[in-house]
Amino acid sequence: MKVSYKGIQKDLPPKLQEKLDAKFAKLSKLVDGRGEKQAHVVVTSERHLHKAEITLHVHNHQLVGICADSDLFSAMSAALDRIEKQAAKQGAKWRDTTRRSEPMKTATAKALPEIAAQPQGSVKTASRKTGPATAKSPGSGTRVFRPNHHEQRKPITLEEALLEMEDGREYVAYRDADKQVVSILIRRRDGHYDLIET
Repeated sequence: MKVSYKGIQKDLPPKLQEKLDAKFAKLSKLVDGRGEKQAHVVVTSERHLHKAEITLHVHNHQLVGICADSDLFSAMSAALDRIEKQAAKQGAKWRDTTRRSEPMKTATAKALPEIAAQPQGSVKTASRKTGPATAKSPGSGTRVFRPNHHEQRKPITLEEALLEMEDGREYVAYRDADKQVVSILIRRRDGHYDLIET
């Protein structure tokens, strides 16, 4: 990391300069992912108070640490600590957003050809052996089927839904002709049916 100083009349003692360089090296490990970064240090002094302002540009963000102290090294060290916290927070936020969006993008990209290949009026059923389709995390091989054909199909009665269940389906989602609500008819393990109405 390149560091440019402005406003310092006299150099720091060698031991303090080494400590400051070590802090900049630690910060460099946090932010130097794509090329070398440059930090700008501006020091202003009023009587016995030193104000240190450190500015660093990282991934289209500007990190600024400002601190004032009677000791120049303490002011610069505190300003560096503030920038370090900001850099760690930015890095965590970036990791969270990229890690969350990547599996969703790949899962969506894999599901699009399958959805396009399905016939319009088909209804997919979930097997009882694998459990519900939303139980596992996205991208782990499970698929979610949404029967979005209710606009093309006419409403049916409960008896007609029972007839559709005779071909071995686990459930049928349909629009009830009598009540004008979306209903789901589910086959239970004991052979009876559960009816869910919305």
